[in-house]
Order: sequence, then C-alpha cells, then structure tokens
Amino acid sequence: MADQDYYKILGVERSASKDDVRKAYRKLARKYHPDINPGNKEAESKFKDLSVAYDVLSDEKKRKLYDEFGEAGLAAGFDADKARSYQHWQQQSARAGGGYNFNVDDLGDLFGGLGGMFRQGARAPAGPTRGADIESSMEIDFLDAVRGFQTAITLERPVTCDTCNGSGTKAGTTPTTCPECHGSGSVAIAQGPLQFRQTCPRCSGSGKLPGDPCTVCGGSGRVSRPETIRVNIPPGADPEKRIRLRGKGEAGIRGGAAGDLFIAPRIRQHPILSRSGRDLSMELPITVGEALRGASVEVPTPSGPISVKIPVGAQSGQQLRVKGKGVAAHGQTPAGDLYLRLMVRVPKEEVAEEVIDKIEQGYGDDVRKNLRL
Repeated sequence: MADQDYYKILGVERSASKDDVRKAYRKLARKYHPDINPGNKEAESKFKDLSVAYDVLSDEKKRKLYDEFGEAGLAAGFDADKARSYQHWQQQSARAGGGYNFNVDDLGDLFGGLGGMFRQGARAPAGPTRGADIESSMEIDFLDAVRGFQTAITLERPVTCDTCNGSGTKAGTTPTTCPECHGSGSVAIAQGPLQFRQTCPRCSGSGKLPGDPCTVCGGSGRVSRPETIRVNIPPGADPEKRIRLRGKGEAGIRGGAAGDLFIAPRIRQHPILSRSGRDLSMELPITVGEALRGASVEVPTPSGPISVKIPVGAQSGQQLRVKGKGVAAHGQTPAGDLYLRLMVRVPKEEVAEEVIDKIEQGYGDDVRKNLRL
C-alpha cells in the first residue's frame, strides 16, 4: 500500500510552516469532528486521518523523517543512518549496472520495528512481539478538562490467555512445523539481490503451529475481554494531544510487551468560558454605575469565586487579566490566566431624562469623532 500524503490530507504545501499546519488541522478537525457528524463513519475515518497527519507534521523530528523516508521513517526501530546507507548503495549499484558489491549483514535492523526483515535469507524473529496500540476517544466536560480529574473507561482488548499463558498450545501437546514458512518464521515478499522478508502471518514468526490448540484462545495465545481502566486526565486536556496509557493496548505475542492505549479527548463547549492554550476568557457584565465609579464584583472561576476590582471609568470591551485563574498548574507547567472582557449593560427599565442628561454631559467629546472609513 502506498504511503499516505499527510500534506494532502491537511491540504497544505510541503513548505507549510508549523502554524499553517496547526490552522489547517483545526479548520478540518472542526468540520469532521465526530461530535458534529454523529454516526458518520466517513467523517470519523477522515478525522482519524487528520489526527495522524497532524501528529506527524506538527512534530519537527517526525516531519523530518517523513519528508525523507515517508511512512517507513516513522516506524519503531527505524534506523535513518542505515536507510541512507542503503539508498547510497542503490545509487552506486545503479551507476555500476547492478554489479556493485555491498555488505548487507546489518540491514536487518533497518526496518526492525515493522515486524519484517530486510536481508538475504534472514529469518524473522521468533521471539516476543509487542502488542498493537489501541486508540479511543473520550468526551470531557469543559471544566473537568480545565481542572483535571480521574475517571475510568471500560473497553474490550486482547489480553494474554491465562489457560495457556500465551503459548496458544494445549498443555501436553507437541507443536508442529509451520507449512507456510517451513519453520523459518518468515516468508519472502520480493526477489532480487536483496530479498524482502516479513514475519510469517500463519505462525506469527515462531516457525511452529500448536499441536493441539488451546481450547480457550483457539491457539492465538490471546483472548478478548472487557477491562475497566483508571485514567488520570491532567489539567488542560487538549483535543489536539492524545493521552497515552502505557501497556494498556493489546497484549503482546509470545510474552512480548503490551501496546499502549491512546485517548483522544473531545472537549464540550462551555456557555460562558472559552479557552486558548492554558488561558481562559469570559465576558463580565457590569452596570453603568460600576463602570463610572469603579467597583469590586464577584466573578466565578474554575477554582471558586473571586473578587475583581473594576477601574473607575471602565469602558465596554476593556479587558482585565487575573493571573493564575486559568487552566490549573500541572507538573512544571504553570497555571494559565483568566481574561475578563468588560461589557457595560444599560438599564432595561426607563431612566429619568435628567439622569440621562447628566450622563451625556459627562462625555465631553463626541464618542464617534475618530470613526472614519
């Protein structure tokens, strides 16, 4: 299968800046978000592709590897230096008409994380294989995302079979040689001076098939069952950043390490508060009298109500900053700030003309004197 073009998925040029990538992702993520397209499998698939593309192109190191090697450069265990050496050999071999000699003994590590091999006559590893990662999503209340909280999720995932301890073989039976790979643990997928080999799909690289499969797991060594997992959501959960739970993905094969669980937060909107990074913003209504005289008013915040001083002569649209009252601090990351946009509200009830006249006299200059096109 050809590599996906992450730039095309996000609709940006290869020369796009990190900020351009972020803006493009946010625009498309809003369009295809599962909350906006409930039950739409095509939109859900598109959203996942966008998340993967953004995860790569927003990370300087990953983007550099992707630009040079494509998706292969993102695989676990990929060795960029050896890949460049192989490319160099290819170029020299082509110039020499295919007769260039090259030592390929160490190319087996080139695609080590892909579960395949890349060397002449090499055998795929029959040892432990890491389990696959799992991705899930979680809808989170706005204030919970700001404060951070503990929760639990229940999901069904492959875990090691307790009956056979992951061997896939019934106790007391003898394994047989795999007819697919003839016991080598790998099968060829290309021919030539260098031969591509991949782990045998039938025996998962062991070279053996269970003589009598485990009756519980059917010989796979794993069973699927629901499990409840506790999750710590840190303050400031971001829909653009997945939460990683190590070892909570699929169980490994033949004693291999389990994969990881990645949770993509979906943050509900709040009727009053909005958020930018770790800072929060809200509109604060004040009366004409509070704007003219100044006042101390009570303001709700995620950490509890506080008293805020309104300056004398406050203007509608004026912004006040309250330090440390945004997203809660976490680890080495300080708390964000709360920004209050003052909104002067005039009375809905009828006001005496003489009162209005006195207020008008207080303006002095024409409030629209600088209003020009």
